[in-house]
Amino acid sequence: MAETSINQISKKTWYRWSIYINLVLFFIVGLFISLLFIDSFNAGRYLDDTLAYAKAWILIVRDIAFLSVSLALVFFQFFKNLMVIIRRSL
Repeated sequence: MAETSINQISKKTWYRWSIYINLVLFFIVGLFISLLFIDSFNAGRYLDDTLAYAKAWILIVRDIAFLSVSLALVFFQFFKNLMVIIRRSL
C-alpha cells in the first residue's frame, strides 16, 4: 500500500521536496557551525573545571555529529542529482 502511494508522486513534486529538504539541511549546517564555534570557545574557558570541560566536549561532539549527518545528506543528494544530469546529457 505504501509503495503505490510513493510511486504516484510526480518527479516535479519530488524535486520540489528535494529543494525544501536541502534548504532545511543548509539551515541546520549553518546553525550547528555557529553552535560549534560557541561551544569550542566555551570549552577553552573551562580548562580548570574538569566537569564543565567534559560537558563542553559533549556539546562539541553533538555539534560535529549533526554536521556530519547533514553534510553527508547534502553531498549524497548533490552527487545523486549530478549523476541524473550526466545520464540525461549522454
